[in-house]
Amino acid sequence: MKRIRSKSLPVAFAAALAMGVAMAQTSSAPSTTSGPTTGSTSAGAQTAPMAQPGTGTRNTPKAKLARSDRKFIENAAKGGLFEVQVAKLAESKASDPAVKDFAKMLADQHTNANNELTQLANSKGVELPAGPGFMQRHSVNSLAKRSGADFDKHFVSEVGIKDHQKDIKDFEKAAKDVKDPDLKAFIDKTLPTLREHLAQAQKLPEAGNNTNAMGNKGSAVSKKSSG
Repeated sequence: MKRIRSKSLPVAFAAALAMGVAMAQTSSAPSTTSGPTTGSTSAGAQTAPMAQPGTGTRNTPKAKLARSDRKFIENAAKGGLFEVQVAKLAESKASDPAVKDFAKMLADQHTNANNELTQLANSKGVELPAGPGFMQRHSVNSLAKRSGADFDKHFVSEVGIKDHQKDIKDFEKAAKDVKDPDLKAFIDKTLPTLREHLAQAQKLPEAGNNTNAMGNKGSAVSKKSSG
């Protein structure tokens, strides 16, 4: 009897010990309760919020423009950037204070028009050029080589008169042809400013015999109608 009891005691002790370890592991296992996991994982700790569908500008639908409307915006942007660049050059190089004042007016007002055109282009999904066109840059470089009264004369003649005559002609044509109402509103708002710039340039002494072809045409019509 003693020999049997001594053999069964270690077996019973080992079984009890194994059962205790199993119960301890079961009680320390993490909870598997299902539920939202976007809250706190432990006291004071939070997980990152779940990503939401993108709502950036790339997902914002852009109004479709006719190709001719888009082309006009791009060309008008180049022209506006040229006007500002060459006007700032004249602010520093012109010898006549009146020409300097005229140049400052051009720089300020064309900058405002450029900002409005940029906002319009952004709303329509049109990527604007980074600077003036090749020939416009060439004109700026060529004018920069002049100085004194020679600079004043060429700036008034080439930029104040000829360039604004071309701009007015382009804007007047676009006012009839463009299809987008927002673009037409911009053109209608800008045209009077361009005409005023031309009129101011023609009043400068440096204008010489340069006259506005459209103005001459208008005078001829007036004389004809009055005669």
